[in-house]
Amino acid sequence: MIVTLLLWQTSAASATATLTGRFASARLTESSGVAVSWAHHGTLWTHNDSGDGPYLYATDLRGSDRGVLRVTGARAVDWEDIALGPCPEGRGDCLYLADIGDNQERRSSVRIYVVPEPDPPTAPADSQRATPPARVVRLRYPDGAHDAEALYVSPRDTAMYIVSKGRGGSIRLYRVPPTAWAAQGTVTAQLVQTLAIAPDRAAGRLVTGAAIRRDGAVVVVRTYTEIFFYAPGPGGRLAPAGPVCRIGGLERLGEAVDFLDARTLVLTSEADPFGRGTIHTVRCPN
Repeated sequence: MIVTLLLWQTSAASATATLTGRFASARLTESSGVAVSWAHHGTLWTHNDSGDGPYLYATDLRGSDRGVLRVTGARAVDWEDIALGPCPEGRGDCLYLADIGDNQERRSSVRIYVVPEPDPPTAPADSQRATPPARVVRLRYPDGAHDAEALYVSPRDTAMYIVSKGRGGSIRLYRVPPTAWAAQGTVTAQLVQTLAIAPDRAAGRLVTGAAIRRDGAVVVVRTYTEIFFYAPGPGGRLAPAGPVCRIGGLERLGEAVDFLDARTLVLTSEADPFGRGTIHTVRCPN
């Protein structure tokens, strides 16, 4: 059943949210990131939060169980986001997996894995297939450890961007240049800016996901209760681009976001004691 809701903003403009499905796979309990496939129409890629192995799950807007792939050569300490973008060399599309969660903010380095986007599995039970070997970037932040759950990859130059969650009192944007894939050892991410989002745990204002539109012109950063819109500029700096889109009450444990098309977003949530994780589409009045 599809349910459509209107979520009201402080400006009295409304966003339309539609519940399109719930995850059918019993293995998929903590959808922490989502990526909309460009090559395989209707396919969504997602993964669990910490506690699972290095697995990619294929699904769709209805939450169908389309199977699972093991990411060869990867470890899953705390996978928090996934992004689809051009491969580091600019040929073909790749999936970027962000092992950047750090609840205690103690990890000396975190990892981002990349694999060419695979063909989706052929059946729900198709869990023996594996991706080609993943490449990995090990990175640290220039200002100490941070918990982060948001990653996007610029379609213009394949630079990777990480947005910190805000546990440390501010929400910061970091850039990892494309040259990182050729580097030896641990790479230091570049601090781009501190975003004008005031973290507020009680209000659900901690960053849980981010995405960039396929043309590279719009970036969204989501919290548990809001979606912020930005226009990327020189050096990856983000400038506010429209009103805040409020999604409070839509999900209990919502974390992930991606662009379904130029105007529509897809959001996914973790499961909770009341049922399986949900999938919503949202249109904000921007």
